[in-house]
Amino acid sequence: MADPGYKNRIQNFKNKGKDQDEMRRRRNEVTVELRKNKREETLQKRRNVPVVDSTDEDDIEKSLSSTNLEELVAQASMVDNPALQLMAIQTARKLLSSDRNPPIDALIVSGILPILVMCLERYDEPSLQFESAWALTNIASGTSAQTNRVVQAGAVPLFLKLLHSPQQNVCEQAVWALGNIIGDGPQLRDYVIELGVVNPLLSFIKPDVPISFLRNVTWVIVNLCRNKDPPPPIQTIRELLPALNALIHHTDINILVDTVWALSYLTDGGNEQIQMVIDSGVVPKLIPLLSHKEVKVQTAALRAVGNIVTGTDEQTQVVLNCDALSHFPALLSHPKEKICKEAVWFLSNITAGNQMQVQAVIDAGLLPKIINNLSKGDFQTQKEAAWAISNLTIGGNKEQVATLIREGVIPPFCDLLNCKDAQVIQVVLDGINNMLKMAGAEVEQLCTMIEECNGLDKIELLQNHDNIEIYKIAYDIIEQYFSGDADDDPNLAPTAGETGFHFDPNTNVPNEGFKF
Repeated sequence: MADPGYKNRIQNFKNKGKDQDEMRRRRNEVTVELRKNKREETLQKRRNVPVVDSTDEDDIEKSLSSTNLEELVAQASMVDNPALQLMAIQTARKLLSSDRNPPIDALIVSGILPILVMCLERYDEPSLQFESAWALTNIASGTSAQTNRVVQAGAVPLFLKLLHSPQQNVCEQAVWALGNIIGDGPQLRDYVIELGVVNPLLSFIKPDVPISFLRNVTWVIVNLCRNKDPPPPIQTIRELLPALNALIHHTDINILVDTVWALSYLTDGGNEQIQMVIDSGVVPKLIPLLSHKEVKVQTAALRAVGNIVTGTDEQTQVVLNCDALSHFPALLSHPKEKICKEAVWFLSNITAGNQMQVQAVIDAGLLPKIINNLSKGDFQTQKEAAWAISNLTIGGNKEQVATLIREGVIPPFCDLLNCKDAQVIQVVLDGINNMLKMAGAEVEQLCTMIEECNGLDKIELLQNHDNIEIYKIAYDIIEQYFSGDADDDPNLAPTAGETGFHFDPNTNVPNEGFKF
């Protein structure tokens, strides 16, 4: 049986009166796959590991391995001996900064957490505050349970106070720690927001702040924008957008990439958030980044604008009005396959739009490139191309669909009927069915094209498919167009039943069908 979620989505492809927003596809399985690759995205949590020579690290590891944690905790508690206390806290920090299996759980069990948190309040000893904040940052970089232990120890309000410290290194370390806590997930994110993190964080976005510090601030903003179950509070988004609008001009690549990822997370949260991003005025600054020389900037920008065009036709038009399509010839033939796939996914949501938007894709000369990806891309890219083609056959007028056929879509489209993915087969069959329904007087010529590329053989075989939806569509196509029934009048423009497609009577395309 067909997957029920897919069935709900596909039913919109069989009805000319469909809600066009429903044709647009959010990232579904594409999201899962892309989110797995953290090299392309910003990490949710980061440990502060100092750069040291590997032999130095071996020496440090040897000396630390013999550390008695009970003794360490006792020394860390010696408020009346500041030098010894600082040394003990520093040792704990070094243990947690080890690049190989830091003993986070062992230190938590040792009972050092409350001591580290207490040291955050030692304004008379900024070095102690800094070392404690660093140690807590690295504990919070661990698992969700480890991060929660830092929160439960009462660290968050104290970190927020440290954002006002006169010592810049202490401020920066507090920002880093809060970034790890916020990055744990929506629950802790919202807790830190409620305690008032946003305004002091944004106060660090100024010219005299060192680049390393500003990178950390931008990364924390990314974590504030991340997660959509639930999304960040609307008020927080309102407060962050002006900052992102400013940071998108930054010359530092790391800051720029994080800024664009933040925008991509916000645009992934539904139409209301998409509209807020549009209203902030950032879209015209985002579009040129599609051709940025750094691939990681392109990747993030493509994701952000791709999310915007999952919105309404009006929201999609904002992107098109910024000349976005002029960037796509290069993106569709990008050496990095993942960018090709994202570019085709973007266009599948444009071809799901109104006929003016479909025409914009045609006028930009992108159909041959979509078809090339349909023919030669890897399977995930071909899958996105199948959606782009099928969407066009639903929302496009007869002349637009005829253009698609003239560009040579039929052979590579039919080739996909051999794949093992039931969803793709169904999308292709629906696209073929829609083309046949629109063909009018040219239906025989279209049938011949399908036969000549062995498409008919493939459709006939699909009548035996396990998936009942595929079997039904294949059977209907054969029955209606390839059964040799002399009673059918090919000159009649076909009209389908309630689950099918009928022509828009207002179209200015001649009723006799395609002109190939």
